[in-house]
Amino acid sequence: MGGADLSEHTIYKSEKGKKKILDYYESYLKLFDVEFQRVFVNTRFGKTHTLVTGPVNGKPIFIFQGGNCINPMTLSWFSSLLDEYRIYAPDTIGHPGYSAETRVSAQDESFALWTSDLMEHFNVEKSAFIGPSYGGGIILRIAAFMPEKMACSVLVSPAGLKLGSKMKMIQKILIPMILYNMNLSQKQLQKIADVMSFNSMKELDKNIIGEIFTHIKLEQDMPKLTEKRELLNYHSPTMVVTGERDIFFPGKITIEKAKAIIPNLVTATTYEMGHFPSEQFLKKMNIDIKQFLSVNY
Repeated sequence: MGGADLSEHTIYKSEKGKKKILDYYESYLKLFDVEFQRVFVNTRFGKTHTLVTGPVNGKPIFIFQGGNCINPMTLSWFSSLLDEYRIYAPDTIGHPGYSAETRVSAQDESFALWTSDLMEHFNVEKSAFIGPSYGGGIILRIAAFMPEKMACSVLVSPAGLKLGSKMKMIQKILIPMILYNMNLSQKQLQKIADVMSFNSMKELDKNIIGEIFTHIKLEQDMPKLTEKRELLNYHSPTMVVTGERDIFFPGKITIEKAKAIIPNLVTATTYEMGHFPSEQFLKKMNIDIKQFLSVNY
């Protein structure tokens, strides 16, 4: 396969860049207190690398990663669940990680079919689902096309409901990103990190995001904004957590849309946080999620 050919099938700008991102993936995994099985599953869209942990007889939870980041980064947000439930955390296909680099549409049933293949492989008939950001958008696609597979779901700062101001995103994310990519300015990267996290992003996460901006052809298509009619058959208990300071999916308008279209919205909470939660809000969020699961799962 020639170099030009390879570029059509890769999300990375170079092999060296890919290695850097995957090295960060490995470093991040070492920060967990649990051991992961690493399973490659053949799906109709290509192979999918899945992190599996938790008691074998625990209730299953699928946890999807945020978009344009690495799976362990957002999986770490839910670390309090890892020893109680059987966790399946796939690297989203077409995003950074070890899965196939095929880009899959988040506008139709593709991600529902991908999830169905994963569930079949692990012999899971029905599961709870947790998804931050892009991962929340994937869960809404499953709710639209395969609601019978869902026991309950937790959407954290989810895509797929309502978008924030495009003008603000251009000013505060896109322009600093362009400037960062021109000269790797740490000042511009810090600006982006502060906006994304309401001034609380960990140094490690900031560095990884910088490497992703540098080495990845970013996925720019957001999951479809879900319509009420798509969720008419989805009746599973649902929890939505948003950030008041989230530039991508602002808390108030995201919750309003969730209340308007999700039939069984049990809990809707807005914290005073950005798109990336601070340590303080992660602790609170984990308590709230455990409470929701204990009652609804």
